Amino acid sequence: MGINEAVPGKITVEPEVLETIARLTAQKVAGVVQIYQQVEGKRFLGLSHNPVEVAVNAGRVSVEVHVLAAPEISLLKLGQTIQRDVTQAIQKMIEMPVETVNVYIEDVIFAQAEERETA
Repeated sequence: MGINEAVPGKITVEPEVLETIARLTAQKVAGVVQIYQQVEGKRFLGLSHNPVEVAVNAGRVSVEVHVLAAPEISLLKLGQTIQRDVTQAIQKMIEMPVETVNVYIEDVIFAQAEERETA
């Protein structure tokens, strides 16, 4: 059997793998302070227990990512960059079409800037 010949069988990529790809990709985007971690007992914008959620329907991927942003960046551009980067990462690594990447900017974190000013 040659290198490029198809081998019988099934390949399954678990949704957790897609979530990891989306989370790690979003964390690398300049302006993302961190992936949002839900405070116990609070629920923002319909967020369930997972700050990164992936659904696969009819072979197409939909992603939701919840982040905390830095104050010095355009939130619109930040969201668009996350959408682009997550889409590219999933398409490159998994070769599945991405239907949507919904980005929820849960908060802007000013604390780091304030600490620098008072130091």
